[in-house]
Amino acid sequence: MPTITSLSPTSGPASGFNGVVITGTDFTGVLAVRFGATVTTFTANSSTQITAIAPPGTGTVQVTVTTLAGTSNGVSYTYVSVPAVPTVASIIPSTGPVTGGTLVTLTGTGFTGATAVSFGATPATSYFVLSDNLLVALSPAGVGTVPVTVTTSAGTSAGIPFTYVPVPTLTSISPNSGPVTGGTTVTLTGTGFTGATAVRFGILPATSFTVNSDTQITAVTPVGLGTVPVTVTTAGGTSNGVPYTYVPLPILISLIPNSGSSAGGTTVTLTGVGLTGATGVSFGATPATSFTVVSDTQITAVAPAGLGTVQVKVTTAAGTSNGLPFTYVSVPAVPIVASITPNSGPAFGGTLVILTGTGFTGASAVSFGATPATIYFVLSDTLIIALAPAGTGTVQVTVTTAAGTSNGVSYTYV
Repeated sequence: MPTITSLSPTSGPASGFNGVVITGTDFTGVLAVRFGATVTTFTANSSTQITAIAPPGTGTVQVTVTTLAGTSNGVSYTYVSVPAVPTVASIIPSTGPVTGGTLVTLTGTGFTGATAVSFGATPATSYFVLSDNLLVALSPAGVGTVPVTVTTSAGTSAGIPFTYVPVPTLTSISPNSGPVTGGTTVTLTGTGFTGATAVRFGILPATSFTVNSDTQITAVTPVGLGTVPVTVTTAGGTSNGVPYTYVPLPILISLIPNSGSSAGGTTVTLTGVGLTGATGVSFGATPATSFTVVSDTQITAVAPAGLGTVQVKVTTAAGTSNGLPFTYVSVPAVPIVASITPNSGPAFGGTLVILTGTGFTGASAVSFGATPATIYFVLSDTLIIALAPAGTGTVQVTVTTAAGTSNGVSYTYV
């Protein structure tokens, strides 16, 4: 009966087809070599040695040799599962800053026992195998697009691309100031804006933003106070900050005077806060004839012509102030004397004359030359009767009101 004393090796891959040397005695006239129940090919080297080719298999099987004399004892041979080369199916995220430090998640197969995760030729800063098909890694610094691979004892996977994105840079913002209420559309200029994920004014995100190109973004400001840094964030990181100043709305406290002629021309002093950089002063819907910003708390403006009571407002880059009332006062016209009847009388006076014209209401004097009439009555805005005082020669008769003194018409003393 044949006898097996040893196998070399005593284990091999589950895929089989590796050589196994069987040592023993009485191997003359060998009819079969079996690995378990599977017959395999062999070469009888001598009566004490056989070289057999292990067939594919699993687990541990008994190797036996059969001759005409019978079948030998069995010796154990163990099939070992050989791990497959790992495969990487996806990487999330697939981009990160050139400075590294991006935590990426790799999915695939065969990650168990991974000995390396590489970004191009550079090993990951660190990595953790969570399961045979899930792995997380921290990207090292790098540039461009590189293949990410996983290495195990079975080999190295094919690479999956990871792109290093440069940190964006911000060079300017226009305009660089606006109202505290937000809503200002600003243009950001710089580099590396493609794929921007956020625009912030201080700690607050922009109300909205649009990436126009790799070098330009338009954004709408949120509400804010003071001066804040504006930044742009992409997969490459967060840019430097460029200052943006929130300007408070102007506030009006007083107008002196708060009324003036309907003809315009009244110089008004406006007092308040936040008046620096005023771009307009309006009286109702009408802009001031002119204005001067004296300080952040004072403006002098010339009122335009107008009627009734209107709201005076100041406009700056921050917006338009509250309104304060300014009342237009109608100023009566200087009276006009058109005729006098009769136009002559005795030197001792006492002649009753009739004056016609306009603007007689509120007349405070009717004068014959330098001498006021002793008695006069304003019958209407266009009619006055007066008693001529004593006089000589030809004099000019005038009417005086709050608006001034009229032209003169001739009256002759006879």
